[in-house]
Amino acid sequence: MNYIKPAILVALTWYSVSSVAQTDSTFLPNAKNVLDTRSKNNFGDLINDDSLYNKRRSVIEPAGRIVVANVVNWAIAKYVYKFDWPSNSVSNWKNNIQKGPEWDDDGFGINFIGHPHTGSNYFNIARSNGYDFWQSIPFNIYGSVVWEYLGEKTRPSFNDLINTPVSGAFIGEILYRLSSNVLDDRTRGFERVWREILAGAINPSRAFNRFTQGKMFRVTNKEMYQKDRVNLTFNAGVHKINNATSFFTGATNPLLNIQIDYGSPFELRKRKPFDVFRFKTEMSYGANRKLLENMHGYGILAGKNIRGKDVLGGIFQHFDYWNNSVFEVGSIGFGLGIISRKQLSPKKNLFTNLHVAAIPLAGNNTRFGPDSSSFRTYNYGGGMLMKLEETINFTNSLTVGFNGFFYWIKTYVGLPGNSLVTILRPNFAVRLFKNISIGFEQHIYMNDRYLNGQPQLHLKRTEQKIFLQLFHEDPKRFGKYK
Repeated sequence: MNYIKPAILVALTWYSVSSVAQTDSTFLPNAKNVLDTRSKNNFGDLINDDSLYNKRRSVIEPAGRIVVANVVNWAIAKYVYKFDWPSNSVSNWKNNIQKGPEWDDDGFGINFIGHPHTGSNYFNIARSNGYDFWQSIPFNIYGSVVWEYLGEKTRPSFNDLINTPVSGAFIGEILYRLSSNVLDDRTRGFERVWREILAGAINPSRAFNRFTQGKMFRVTNKEMYQKDRVNLTFNAGVHKINNATSFFTGATNPLLNIQIDYGSPFELRKRKPFDVFRFKTEMSYGANRKLLENMHGYGILAGKNIRGKDVLGGIFQHFDYWNNSVFEVGSIGFGLGIISRKQLSPKKNLFTNLHVAAIPLAGNNTRFGPDSSSFRTYNYGGGMLMKLEETINFTNSLTVGFNGFFYWIKTYVGLPGNSLVTILRPNFAVRLFKNISIGFEQHIYMNDRYLNGQPQLHLKRTEQKIFLQLFHEDPKRFGKYK
């Protein structure tokens, strides 16, 4: 999507120089069709995007823009980076159509991060043209099919045809929701410029659509996008990657992780996809480390509050990507989950998240250590996952938590057998002042591989993390939920 950036810069430069924004009379206070009868959440925010302002456009428009995006990406790959895999003749198309898809041998990061990122662009081309979550997914599938069959010399990939639309929708909806929280079409001047820049950085596909639709410069008298609480937790510090399980030994590397909590799980309301989600990413730097160490999260697809409002149950979608010095696991999942809170005493609260899900597609490496090559050294498989998160807040001065991730993966393609991956993360954080805390986390990674005809392999590695934590709570909201 490199073609988007120049358009954004030109538009914003023009805007800042002229310092004049258009005003759409359709959305002025006295207009006859402005009567706002839509429901809002407990904090006064829209529960749905304004349907008049965000009209669903003809199918031809997003479909055409997806083709343009693929053509631009193909041209960059072929003529700028001079890769050898872009399609270069009709015979490549014919071969791909005749032979059909296969399981490819691309690297772990390409298949489980690169393709979901591309899918998020397809998704948001449709999403920002007035289509909702479910309506945007067919465009995601369409973009992936066009690219797989017409964009590359190599045969289409089963894994890409699954991962691009499914994980692309997951990441795409998160980016759409976050950019909506940044955008405010009521603003002008410098505030409007920085909001457009930040939203464009989060969601380039949406920024390009806003530019061509004129929304980037239009001023309204009221909010036009669904917004909800966004709480952010930043951790910055170091971690010791132990020699096997010897405590506090081995290399010391810096780390940074960010957790995003969106939505109010304990508010009584109808739930659309991703009205509640949690997304976390962690980056590290050092010898034999990948910059992106893990990225994982879940978002609600459908659900409701039960037992009053203190328990939210429903169907959730999961995205998981782990790439550390012991193993690689990438998976997509769908299953049941609950998010609950319980007041143990006037100054003590217990928060619990429990999820059990099926994994239709996963990747799991077949050797000790992560993949450092650009080719496949992992199996394709599927199975089950379970996630457990327990957090106790003591008078907001001490937080004690436990996170557990469990994956059972049966091989579809690769060395036949099963793999069990367990990640345990007990932690605590002590508040120093205001929203600044100091924390400690113990990581225990276990990977048990039972491959047919091969010796069993049992890997275990531990890490310790010490970090400063900054918790930014949405000032419009209440109730710390971690």
